[in-house]
Order: sequence, then structure tokens, then C-alpha cells
Amino acid sequence: MGLSRKEQVFMALLGASGVAGLTALILLLVEAASVLLPADLKFGIVFDAGSSHTSLFLYQWPADKENGTGVVSQALACQVEGPGISSYASDPAQAGESLQGCLEEALVLIPEAQRRKTPTFLGATAGMRLLRQKNSSQARDIFAAVTQVLGRSPVDFWGAELLAGQDEGAFGWITVNYGLGMLVKYSFTGEWIRPPEETLVGALDMGGASTQITFVPGGPILDKSTQADFRLYGSDYSVYTHSYLCFGRDQMLSRLLIGLVQSHPAALLRHPCYLSGYRTTLALAPLYESPCVDTTPPLGLPQNLTVEGTGNPGACVSAIQELFNFSACQGQEDCAFDGVYQPPVRGQFYAFSNFYYTFHFLNLTSGQPLSTANATIWEFCQRWRPATPARTAGCAITVPQACTSSPFCETATASVRRRGPPSSSESRQTASTSAGHWATC
Repeated sequence: MGLSRKEQVFMALLGASGVAGLTALILLLVEAASVLLPADLKFGIVFDAGSSHTSLFLYQWPADKENGTGVVSQALACQVEGPGISSYASDPAQAGESLQGCLEEALVLIPEAQRRKTPTFLGATAGMRLLRQKNSSQARDIFAAVTQVLGRSPVDFWGAELLAGQDEGAFGWITVNYGLGMLVKYSFTGEWIRPPEETLVGALDMGGASTQITFVPGGPILDKSTQADFRLYGSDYSVYTHSYLCFGRDQMLSRLLIGLVQSHPAALLRHPCYLSGYRTTLALAPLYESPCVDTTPPLGLPQNLTVEGTGNPGACVSAIQELFNFSACQGQEDCAFDGVYQPPVRGQFYAFSNFYYTFHFLNLTSGQPLSTANATIWEFCQRWRPATPARTAGCAITVPQACTSSPFCETATASVRRRGPPSSSESRQTASTSAGHWATC
């Protein structure tokens, strides 16, 4: 990657704070701790402006560095009230004001003398990328509002930027491997050591609007536009990274609904992934407003559709696989789907964000085989009854979303792992992808 102004800011932060949150998108969710902070600690604040919500992360690190990169710990994770900033297109000022509450929480933990020296950055991801495609002036207004609020705060505000998908994937890979101790770890002899390269893991991040895959491949990266290079703790790394825009959970759910509407236009829509007996009503027009959709509603449909679940696993998987263009990779060895170049994968992968939320909801984050995961998903989804609440308190996902997202997650992971459509036999194989407890949607 060439060093744009945005990347120069990122790399400067990286040199100061390790992987501190300039990874901005995919961060370990750990509980805030009340600790007495030594005077030689430095701080950094990152706002992760995802498509469905925004989170603030406060990092701290000692003034000294290990091989030019700081060793970082997280002091606070705060979820901003309300939706993602891209949802404030009609009221940009509110996008900025929504950040105040979490910022005030972070400032309490930073000694007053250090606040003006605390680098603060906001990184926006696929939700804002889609808004920019749809209405660039609205996207500019939101960034201006955010900049105004953070710029007048008592911190060293470094800017609010729209992250490219490649940055999002690469920074997520750094965060996961840093959090797992794969980049540097403290040995029993009291020294910082670099673990063997073969222990590095790949990263799969599903947000609300996009999904990223990043890993050190088993061979050369032939398409250099998919390569990210960086230096951490005295070592150089080259990874393959790609962001699949419109393959995030929220956009997938909408695209799936639209595909069902287009193929069976009727006022009553039967949804194979929704649980049998589940029924809801939704407005039709908003589904077609996303840049991820390139079709128009069928004529003669009402403004509101009734959606009824049928709980049909086979039909659900078939409908989901229609979202992936596997035929575009025919005859191409280094290709996963949609005609996107991907070199051979190797090693273990960690899946997080909406991968985690989906499988955590179903208690499937302990490395169970795919056969167990499949059986659990459909046993649960077919056992659910209308009298059962569709949302569990404290959960980031509803029952219908979990029963739809689960087969989508499995299709996506199997596709990028084997580069092509998943076969029926794969559902009986042991997964080498872990749903790690990471990040934000």
C-alpha cells in the first residue's frame, strides 16, 4: 500500500502505540478496569465508526517501546448510544453529538495534564463507504460534524477518516495477532520475543456492511493491489487482504430478502431462513435504497410486506448461496467468489465481529466441529416457537437474524477457506476457523 495522508496518520499512531486502535475497526472487547496509572503512561483514543454502531476505545502504553513499537493495553471500551454515524444522513450534527458521552467517560481516566497530548482518531468503515456512494455530500456533512465536535474537545484530535476496505482488513489482522500474542510476547526470561511466523492466524471480520479476509498466504501474492506491508516490533509483514463490500450481515439480510421478493413477488413473503411460525411486517422501499441493490421492486406490491418463516434449512442455504457469484471463478485457481483474486490460504483463522455475535448467540464459540454447529443451528431454529421472545436481553442479534446469519457465515468462511462454493461434505468436517471474542459490528 502506498502511504496516503490517512495511512501516514495510521502509521504514526502505530509507531506511537503499537496496534493501539488505529486498527480502529476490529478490537478486543475487554471490560474497562479501574487502575492507578503510572505517570509515564501514554494514552490514545480511537472511535470505531461501524455501519451499525460506533465504539470508543481508550488505550494506554508505557513511554518506552519494544523494537520501535509500543506494547499496548486497553483501558476502556464504550459503545456510543444510537446507530452508526451513517444513519444520521438527515441530521449530521447529531452524528457528532452522539460521541460526547463516551468521550467524557474516556477523559475521566486520562490525567488532565495528558489530555491535550492524547491522540484521538475516528475511523469510519463500510457504512460510510456506502453512504458516500449514495450521497457524497451527506457523507461530507457527517464527517464535518464529527470533526467539529472532536476538534473542540480537550484532546489531540488527529482527524476523522473513511477507511478503505484494505486498511480495515489489514488493521484487523494486526489487532487479532497482537491480542493473541502472535506478534510479540513476554518470555519467562523477562524478554520480549517474536513467536514463529507459522503461528500467525488469518482474520475474518464480518461487519454490518462488509466482510474482510486477511492472512499471510501459502505462496506469493500475485495481485499486488491486494497486498499490505508493514513493520511491527522490528519485523516486516506482508499479508493478503480484501474487503467484500455488501457482504456484511445487515446488507446480506437485506439482499437476501430482496432476492426472495424478486423471485416470488407477493404480499406474503415466505422466508426459508426465518423460523417456522415467525411472522413480521416490513417496509419494502427502504430495502431498495442501498447501493448494494441494483434492481427495483416488482410492480403491484404493497408498501409493506408480511414475511413468514418456513424454517427450511435446504432452501435457506440455497437462497444464501445465490448471493455469492461462484461461476465468476470458474477456470481460475486463485479465486474465492465474485471473481476476486485470492492466493492459497494457510493456517488457522479467527472469525470475529458478526461471526462472533452469531455463533455466540447459539453457544458455538468453543471450536465445535462444523457438523455440530450445523446440527445445533437448525435444531435451535426449528425448536423456536412464536411465544418465545425473538430477542434476548443483552444480545446483539435476534433469533431470526441468528438463524439467517449462521448459514451465511458458514458459506462465507467455507468459500474463502477453500476458494469456491462449499460442498455438502464440508459440513461434516472439523472447522479450523475459530469464532474469537473480538471487535464490533
